Amino acid sequence: MYARLLSHKKWSLLLIFLLLSAALVACGGTAEAPTTTGAPMATEPPEAEPETTLTVFAAASLTDAFTEIAAAFDSDNPGVTTVFNFAGSNQLATQINEGAPADVFASANHTQMDAAVESGRIDADAPTVFVTNRLIVVIPADNPGDIQTLQDLANPGTLIVLAAAEVPVGKYSLEFLDKASADPAFSETFREDVLANVASYEENVRSVLNKVSLGEADAGIVYTSDLVGVEGVSGLEIPDELNLVAEYPIAILNDSANSEMAAAFVEFVLSDGGRALLAEYGFGPGTGQ
Repeated sequence: MYARLLSHKKWSLLLIFLLLSAALVACGGTAEAPTTTGAPMATEPPEAEPETTLTVFAAASLTDAFTEIAAAFDSDNPGVTTVFNFAGSNQLATQINEGAPADVFASANHTQMDAAVESGRIDADAPTVFVTNRLIVVIPADNPGDIQTLQDLANPGTLIVLAAAEVPVGKYSLEFLDKASADPAFSETFREDVLANVASYEENVRSVLNKVSLGEADAGIVYTSDLVGVEGVSGLEIPDELNLVAEYPIAILNDSANSEMAAAFVEFVLSDGGRALLAEYGFGPGTGQ
């Protein structure tokens, strides 16, 4: 009797041992535990932000202001790089009409924006006037032409540079000369006399400013915004009755490859922060604000 109990107990212990062994194998208990050195476990790298290049066609007079706006915009939108094509608005409209890839167009007048609309790449109701500008006569700081008044622009031998008539500021300059010629304070031949002094017609407003600042001309006509922060030149004001208000429209191209980000850029330009920055560069508020 005692022998049978002992034998039964042995079999019970053996069964328990076998069951425990099976459990350990199932749980990997027989595998050798990995050694650690205290180093942290490797983790998956964070997913990178998608890279987006936003292409903005903008009037040359917007160069400084838009460059700063882009720096702020790109900083607020990781993965976005805003690149610019700065030129005369007429050149930009031509490039758009020829199919050049772009996301946003900011023109210095309605004429060139309308030309882009006619191409079908911008909807007619898309443009918004975001800033305004006005004309000013720019003169080298040492004033070699001794220009003291607007009438002095007509003095024989004065070297003047203007933007070409196809460029918005060139068109505005001619309108100023027309207004002045009709004003009793100027001679009836003022327009013709000034144009007789023009040494060159430039492809954009920045070329006019550069030639005057380098002393290659006695005077030129640019926008007031162009003189902000520029050394080596001075400005001769054009009174309101003879001046022009230049309106700058901005729009998203309807075939933009980055339409959502293009909309965000335009929204940023129209925001309080964008408007404040544009004001620092001498631009007036736009009607779209």
